Amino acid sequence: MKNYPVAGPWITNKEIQYAADAAANGWYETAGNYPARFEQAMAERIGRKYAISLPSCTSGLHLSLAALGLSEGDEVIVPELTWIASSAPISYVKATPIFVDCDPLTWCMDTKAFEKAITPKTKAVIVVDLYGSMPDMDAILEIANRHNIAVVEDSAEAIGSTYKGKAAGSFGLVSTFSFHGSKTLTTGEGGMLLTDDQDFYERCMVLRDHGRASTDVSFFNQEVGYKYKMSALQAALGLAQTERLDDLVARKREIFSLYEEGLKDLPLTLNAEPKNVRNSYWMSTVVLSPDLEIDKTTFAQKLAKKGVQTRPFFHPLSSIPAYSKTESAKNATKRNPIAYKISPYGLNLPSALKLEKQDIKEIVEIIRQTIS
Repeated sequence: MKNYPVAGPWITNKEIQYAADAAANGWYETAGNYPARFEQAMAERIGRKYAISLPSCTSGLHLSLAALGLSEGDEVIVPELTWIASSAPISYVKATPIFVDCDPLTWCMDTKAFEKAITPKTKAVIVVDLYGSMPDMDAILEIANRHNIAVVEDSAEAIGSTYKGKAAGSFGLVSTFSFHGSKTLTTGEGGMLLTDDQDFYERCMVLRDHGRASTDVSFFNQEVGYKYKMSALQAALGLAQTERLDDLVARKREIFSLYEEGLKDLPLTLNAEPKNVRNSYWMSTVVLSPDLEIDKTTFAQKLAKKGVQTRPFFHPLSSIPAYSKTESAKNATKRNPIAYKISPYGLNLPSALKLEKQDIKEIVEIIRQTIS
């Protein structure tokens, strides 16, 4: 039986050559060359002044909240519909995650829900560019500025997306990306933190190297920090992928367009691309109509029997065991109806970069047969 992967990279000779060069030469006095080149390429691509290569997007979010000095008693607003990596760093610094509802069109944070959730304890908001989509950034920034709230943009899934012509990852005080093996741009495992604030950048640089100042050569640590760095091998792969980013995003958009055409008359909804957004469609996603009387788990099982790999739309964070018993989660289940309405019927379709047009046509036919 043919297998259709849900996610995976597109690797060419360029990536292989860069990685081989890093393996052969990325040591001793040149060990930092590829990470520095990758950081510069990403900063230029996104339009930020400073970039820090990291082992994951999660570590980037953790560094961001730690550099902000957040601690117990502080609150950080985060959307219901996202992976736990967006909210876990809030717990790392002992702050409280406040889950808010999503916009029914973009599936990203609802701006009105965001403002309603603000309290005197709110210190930051983590804005997630879900599956490549983007929320109303103008409204979010205006609300955050008015309430003196730091904006952290989690662009883990949105490399190549834009809002009003500005790149995802260029908004707020700080932004983060993921380069996990499933992402459009990959280093296998890895991430990036970007900011325009020099003081914030320097604070993050100290924290990511065990609390050691960049000028310290005697290992005389100022404080307890973290070990958040990227190897030359990973950075070499990431640099090559950054140089090919337009092609990678074009392939993702082509995959989505084939799904959009093939599924347009079925009782389901696909990712939106609002007027001001250019969606990079990291994951082509469907939300089934409740009228079909089939949930995402059952639908995924039926597709899997025919070789079609899928991933469930993220569960509302307030519903998962990691949070469900907290006071914050109990309140969220009552005030976030859109997230709870969408999630049970959402499914990420095969979106691997190696998929060809014929593959998508075959997947579309399998979906049509399964629904009928």
